[in-house]
Amino acid sequence: MTDIASTTSDASTATAALLAPAAPRTRRPFGRWFRETGWRHLIGIVMLVFAGFPLVYVLSASLNPGGTLLSTNGLFSKISLDNYVQLFQDPSRPYGAWFLNTIFIGVLASVFSVFLCALAAYAFSRMRFRGRRTGLMTLLLVQMFPQLLAIVAIFLLMSAIGDIFPALGLNSQIGLILVYLGGALGANTFLMYGFFNTIPASIDEAAKIDGAGHARIFFTIILRLVAPILAVVGLLAFIGITGDFLIASTVLISPEKQTLAVGLYQYVSTDAKNYAVFAAGAVLAAVLPMILFLSLQKYIVGGLTAGSVK
Repeated sequence: MTDIASTTSDASTATAALLAPAAPRTRRPFGRWFRETGWRHLIGIVMLVFAGFPLVYVLSASLNPGGTLLSTNGLFSKISLDNYVQLFQDPSRPYGAWFLNTIFIGVLASVFSVFLCALAAYAFSRMRFRGRRTGLMTLLLVQMFPQLLAIVAIFLLMSAIGDIFPALGLNSQIGLILVYLGGALGANTFLMYGFFNTIPASIDEAAKIDGAGHARIFFTIILRLVAPILAVVGLLAFIGITGDFLIASTVLISPEKQTLAVGLYQYVSTDAKNYAVFAAGAVLAAVLPMILFLSLQKYIVGGLTAGSVK
């Protein structure tokens, strides 16, 4: 009976404690709050304004029918879709063809880049051969040199190849894709190599016991486990290729074969009055990368973090 009474008393005490009003929270002084957490909010707001203002300005300029740099200073003072309509009505500047060319080159180059880098990363991660470490270091060191140093070499090489195989030389989209593939192998392979190392080797050994070879292990097992890093590398490659101006302007000459980055430059290279049309084209060009980035955002942090621990 004593135990029952004690249990009942404890339950009543616990119930009373739950039903009792919570003690009012004491607010920290503003100075203490700012020193502990407030300054972080201030930095976040400053960085948000710093990063978002150019985007808002370009969007406002694309909706302003004035067309010049001076008339676009007032944010959303005038709103019109004339610039977007004019973007597709100029026959000398085929924006639609530029957009399709950018998607074609970006998708093909990013897909093949992911595939080739995955093959190279699997070989470096799972196979042991002479020159393996030297090859990894060479891939990493090559990326230290900027692409600007290779522009002359790329132009001369593509010009010489075009004399023999015109389909792979200057003014060739396939040739430009091959140039992008060569430039993306180094950093992307090293990034994938770190992620491949996080996959336990026991999975490969179990598959080999069942009679699977390297090709079957790679295509049926490994590729499914490394999907996050494949998405990250593909997204970064697509964004980098669609925004490239230097190499694309060197290889592609004909207006109907150019990409968006090269074609849009024509609006502001000769006449500043076309700045609003240029802004409209830039806004439309940013829609597809933004959609891809938002849809694959959950893979970015996990893929980059896991690939950096090895």
